[in-house]
Amino acid sequence: MTLIKSISGIRGTIGGHAGDTLNPLDIVKFTTAYATFLQRSGMAKNKKVVVGSDARISREMVRSIVCGTLIGMGFDVIDIGLATTPTTELAVTMAEADGGIIITASHNPRQWNALKLLNNLGEFLNKDEGNTVLDIAEKEDFDYADVDHLGQYTRDESFAKRHVDAVVNLALVDAEAIRKAGFRVCVDTINSVGGIILPQLLGRLGVGYTILNGEPTGDFAHNPEPLEKNLGGIMAEMRTGKYDLGIVVDPDVDRLAFISEDGTMFGEEYTLVAVADYVLGHTPGNTVSNLSSTRALRDVTEKHGGQYAAAAVGEVNVTTKMKEVGAVIGGEGNGGVIYPECHYGRDALVGIALFLTHLAKRGGKVSELRATLPEYAIAKNRIDLTPTTDVDAILERVKQMFADQKVNDIDGVKIDFPDKWVHLRKSNTEPIIRIYSEAPTIEEADLLGKKLMQVVDDMQ
Repeated sequence: MTLIKSISGIRGTIGGHAGDTLNPLDIVKFTTAYATFLQRSGMAKNKKVVVGSDARISREMVRSIVCGTLIGMGFDVIDIGLATTPTTELAVTMAEADGGIIITASHNPRQWNALKLLNNLGEFLNKDEGNTVLDIAEKEDFDYADVDHLGQYTRDESFAKRHVDAVVNLALVDAEAIRKAGFRVCVDTINSVGGIILPQLLGRLGVGYTILNGEPTGDFAHNPEPLEKNLGGIMAEMRTGKYDLGIVVDPDVDRLAFISEDGTMFGEEYTLVAVADYVLGHTPGNTVSNLSSTRALRDVTEKHGGQYAAAAVGEVNVTTKMKEVGAVIGGEGNGGVIYPECHYGRDALVGIALFLTHLAKRGGKVSELRATLPEYAIAKNRIDLTPTTDVDAILERVKQMFADQKVNDIDGVKIDFPDKWVHLRKSNTEPIIRIYSEAPTIEEADLLGKKLMQVVDDMQ
């Protein structure tokens, strides 16, 4: 059993001993710490917090505890029900709330759940704010409301439609062009909230669709991370030749992967690259992605006359860098598209609408569009950590080994070679070290990654 506390929130497996897993006691403590932070930070202007959740089996247990705790802290709760992460982010500003809690463990398997914390802009807490919440939780310096100052509970499930409206109304989304293209798509919504909201979006855009794993039971039909090894079902369906595009999301719908008409993966790294190519063609500017993302975004950005910047892994780090450099689009190589014209958050609905517009205006097949983009291959490896693993020592050893190369250590260690790179970092969401490497071919990328994996193995 596992419980991970980080600036990103609290994440863990359900069941087991208090303090070792995501259990009612820790949910109360962490929610109380978050509410206390809002009060002390001055964000609590309206004493309102939005709560949304994906379709995980444990959602009702977690949701009821979160909502009750917030009410006990004197906050009014706006429960938006089953909702995507980007829907919850938008709901915070739409409802003029002081913050939000998203109940989702994103791509983690069914036994996991988590609390993700938002500020009053509907964006994730930054590092200092997250550390403050952790410190408050550790000290348990809590002060609950008396009976005359308890919060109120409201259920409002209108925000999915309002989210779809916001996406369809974006200037670079051409619903009429999409409708005229007559697309037929196959969508895997992995038994979560995508099965609720994506039919609404596709219906508004006039797209014909077939939904796989659409019932939002939280009992995932396969590993929910949208990687090729988990997507045999939809890839086989695409090979029937009945569809123009395959669309895959994760359980909270902030990650997006495409499948070409022939059943081959478009490449999760290329979701952002393709969408950015379209956006930059109409609104030239700068872009940002994290250190573990493909160089293809840099190439596309420079083609359009913009500048590319890299950020540490984590959505808040990317959005902070985007604001700093005035990026018109950014995101992460895991299929996360951040388009500030809508909001500063990874949003699969935005990515789908922009990609379909791009495809409709360009014409041709998805595989043909993919062939126009710079070609790189990324190998994504991982090593499970043991209780005795000294991650800092490992990273220092790697830095010493490659001291003659370009090294970036703002988030783990990334070594940039002229024609390839490798990035090692400790995950914020799982007890593992991620080792990502990119090169002109997958064989070269995997060989580089395996070399670094051996270094880590030797030190464990």
